Amino acid sequence: MRRVLGVVLTLLALVLPVPAVASPGGFPAELALPDGFQPEGIAIGAWPTAYFGSRADGRIHRIDLRTGRGRELSPATGTPSLGIKVDSAHGRLFVAGGTGGDARVIDARTGAVLARYAFATGDTFVNDLVLTRDAVWFTDSRQAALYQLPLGRHGELPGEFTRLPLTGDLVVVPGAVNANGIVTTPDGRALLIGQSNTGKLFRVDPATGVTRTVDLGGEALPNNDGLLREGTRLYVVQNRLNLLAKLELAADGGSARVVERRTDPGFDVPATVAAWRNRFYLVNARFTTPPTPSTTYSAVAIDRF
Repeated sequence: MRRVLGVVLTLLALVLPVPAVASPGGFPAELALPDGFQPEGIAIGAWPTAYFGSRADGRIHRIDLRTGRGRELSPATGTPSLGIKVDSAHGRLFVAGGTGGDARVIDARTGAVLARYAFATGDTFVNDLVLTRDAVWFTDSRQAALYQLPLGRHGELPGEFTRLPLTGDLVVVPGAVNANGIVTTPDGRALLIGQSNTGKLFRVDPATGVTRTVDLGGEALPNNDGLLREGTRLYVVQNRLNLLAKLELAADGGSARVVERRTDPGFDVPATVAAWRNRFYLVNARFTTPPTPSTTYSAVAIDRF
């Protein structure tokens, strides 16, 4: 009987699906996305769920970090979904619409579209966003402007948006990926944006739109993409270099020092980064891989540093 049981267990081991690669903590170290999805943004809120946007067709996909299982949350729109952030307090997602020149607000539980804002037409690329206490700010990689959605006292969505022209040190290069990732400064008084094509960071006065180059001490951050700030630590994804850089910021964001850069065998042109507990999750955009309906995509987890 024991011999028969052993044979049965052996056969089951051969035919059962192999589980996702897991870390010592049990959460999968790699999250599989749908074939052909072409991801760009990743966001994680106050619960262990990651949200991803498709730059191909605008779908939103969500994955349980505990199991690696995922499903579609919001269907294709025909325009991209790029940067994405979770508003945990109100259970909703804010999504940047890329060449659609817009933004969407989505119910994080049902996928229902709660609001849409048409920011720009023509040569536009609404790329990334940051949530503050009283507003949501979006970058445009083709225009010298930020878009602001002012939020009500209890998080109410506005009927209109504000366009803030950018002046000062930032020079927009036509046809290039200019303003990309965006975060607040540690003191909360200003915004920081990355310019992908120059490798620079800029401090933005949200009242005037005046930009000043962040002093990086002679360093540069070429191909900078998604930004993540935790206190005075700023993490910068350098997509085509397959790097995640860690910087130490001054409180006002006027200067920063590159502390460390890391890579990982699982990186394949990561675009953006989000965090959950002791791990960073980076989504592989695979910009250097020709996209097809069967091209595979994933996000990978690495230890915080």
